[in-house]
Amino acid sequence: MSEPIHVTDAEFDATVLKSTLPIIVDFWAPWCGPCRMVAPILDKLAKDFDGKLTVAKVNTDENPEWATRFGVQGIPTMLFVFGGKVVHTQVGALPEAALRDIVTQFLDFAASAANGPTPA
Repeated sequence: MSEPIHVTDAEFDATVLKSTLPIIVDFWAPWCGPCRMVAPILDKLAKDFDGKLTVAKVNTDENPEWATRFGVQGIPTMLFVFGGKVVHTQVGALPEAALRDIVTQFLDFAASAANGPTPA
């Protein structure tokens, strides 16, 4: 997706946990200032990593179930999910360069995990 997708509680399992691509889940709310600061960065990352990464947005006011399941206590909280498992959690807004570094590390991790362990 070249832009973030909006995911409801009902779609979360199929869209996020069963995704074949690495996925960033942004738990946010319309009233949250830091969420509004990170949104354009996530939009840009979705475009820059189109085909390699999915950015999913979950409005916690309208869809609280998965935020509760994952123990989200502050927003924005971004979960980095690969193979149905959370491999990194980022709470709070970050500058674009810092978030881009985390995404690059996440994609490197996902690529190594997908290729399996290297023989000794």
